[in-house]
Amino acid sequence: MEKKITAKVWTFGDDINTDLIIPARYLNTFDPKELAKYCMVDADADFPQKVQPGDAIVAGKNFGCGSSREHAPIALKAAGISCVVAKSFARIFYRNAINIGLAIVECHEDIPVKDGEKIDIDFENGEITYSDRTFESTQFPEFMKELIQAGGLMPWIKARGLV
Repeated sequence: MEKKITAKVWTFGDDINTDLIIPARYLNTFDPKELAKYCMVDADADFPQKVQPGDAIVAGKNFGCGSSREHAPIALKAAGISCVVAKSFARIFYRNAINIGLAIVECHEDIPVKDGEKIDIDFENGEITYSDRTFESTQFPEFMKELIQAGGLMPWIKARGLV
C-alpha cells in the first residue's frame, strides 16, 4: 500500500449493500474483469464507464452490508477503486476487502466532497485531506498494511512460502 494517494472520488450514501456493489444477477463468475463491468450499476448505471484506475469511493455508514460475498470487494478493486472511505463498514465486508487487498478507511466525519473532486489519503498518518480541511481516519495495524500491500491474504501467504 502506498503511504499516500490522491484520488478522484465517487460518493455514495449510507447502507450500500453488497447487492448494490455487485448485483446477484452477475454472480455467475469470479472473473474480476467481468465483475468490474457491473460494479455499482444498481446504484449508478454509468459507474463502470466513469470509474478510472486509482479512483476512490467516499460513502456513509455501514458500507458493504448484506451478504458476505467476496465478489463485492473484488468487483470494486477490479473496477479500479484504490480505496473506499466510509463512516463504517459491515464487518464481513471489511475483512473480505483486506483479504483481497482493497484499502478501506473509516472516517467518522462527513467529508463534503462531490463526485469527480479529489481527496488525499494519508494511510500512514490516518488523515484525509479535502480542500483545505483535514479529517482523521482510522489507521490500519501494521499486519493489515502488509496484507494490503501484498495484494491480499493469499499473495501475502505465498510470498512467505507458507503455501
